[in-house]
Amino acid sequence: MSTLADAVLPLIRTRAELWRWGAANAHGRQMHEAVDILERAAATEEPGTVLTVTQKTITSAVAVIAKADDSSGIIGDACRRLLALHPVAAGRARMPAGKLVAWMIDFQFHGKVDYFELDPVAYAPALGEKGLALYRARLDEIRSGLGPATSKAERWESAHSHEWFVLEWNAQRLAVLDRDVEAIIATHARDRRVAAWLHDTAKALAEADYPDLAIEWAKLATDFDNGHQARAAGDYWCELLATHRPGDVLPARSSMFVRWPSSGTAAKLHDAAGPAWPELQLDVLARLGDSPRDAVLFALLTLRDGEQAWILAHNLGLGDADTWTRLVKEYQKHDPLAVLPVLAELVTGDLVQADARNYQSAAHRLRTMRQLAAGTSKTSEVDELIAALREDHRRRPRLQQEFDRAGLP
Repeated sequence: MSTLADAVLPLIRTRAELWRWGAANAHGRQMHEAVDILERAAATEEPGTVLTVTQKTITSAVAVIAKADDSSGIIGDACRRLLALHPVAAGRARMPAGKLVAWMIDFQFHGKVDYFELDPVAYAPALGEKGLALYRARLDEIRSGLGPATSKAERWESAHSHEWFVLEWNAQRLAVLDRDVEAIIATHARDRRVAAWLHDTAKALAEADYPDLAIEWAKLATDFDNGHQARAAGDYWCELLATHRPGDVLPARSSMFVRWPSSGTAAKLHDAAGPAWPELQLDVLARLGDSPRDAVLFALLTLRDGEQAWILAHNLGLGDADTWTRLVKEYQKHDPLAVLPVLAELVTGDLVQADARNYQSAAHRLRTMRQLAAGTSKTSEVDELIAALREDHRRRPRLQQEFDRAGLP
């Protein structure tokens, strides 16, 4: 093997049992080190060597992930980095089109796993016109061998479901490569029954450099319904507008907030408003009033106004413990004693259920209370609260232990 192979392949290959999550993660991080070496070598080493080692590395990496618990996705990400490098390496090494097409077909239709896709758009420079024609011909060959096209439901239930998936994926990507609007719409929007498909169509049209059509389809996806897919499409619609029609962003963000009032959509409206924000603030906060958590988080994280967040939390009856915790952490800088009653309520909530993590949280809050009250008239009140809790929960030894660890009296 080459020096490059000697440096890379031992970091990929392993005989270790990777069904254990921790072992798989450790090996995955090692695989990323191997990809780092390959990526650096791609710019300096002999192209043929880089291509050969890259292909061997992909083969070994796929064998690894086939037997690993990759719940964290670390190994999968390393594999994707290798697959992103392959078309670049193939192009630099001037890999013969016939061999490259054969490799692509074999990987997609006869590979050891079916977790990954190859993108013909990325491979187009390496394939060239003749290679692309050959690749399309091989896909047509495979398609014709599957028999007449059936309904989508029947395809996924057939013995050739994987082949149909790969063919559809390639049809989508080749439509983008061809900048064929009709084909992009047909392959991505399908029967237009799902907002995400309309969103996919918009992204494909944008990639093919049809920004006006992309904006139109993103809006269609946004207006599809009030679900999470439509909301994601709405964000993409606004991103397209920011790039191509910046004057339309503010009304678009305003409509997004009205449909999906939340701290997140309010924050994006705030960003889009710029100097016009003061005219919108009262209406936005009023609309957020139906969700105390969103109103408080918006004031705290976007407006950076801890005092307003504090007032909203009390006026709106905030009941979310996590949000109160974030708010207390900020507001104690302004008025340390004011947060003591809130912390006491949070401690009471922690102790409703017997749980070690809850005990740790309660102990941490009580220690914070003692620090905030130190040297004030509230010191004795906090210590009395701790004594009362110790007495009320005297039959919870783990709680007493956590209190002791926190240095509580």
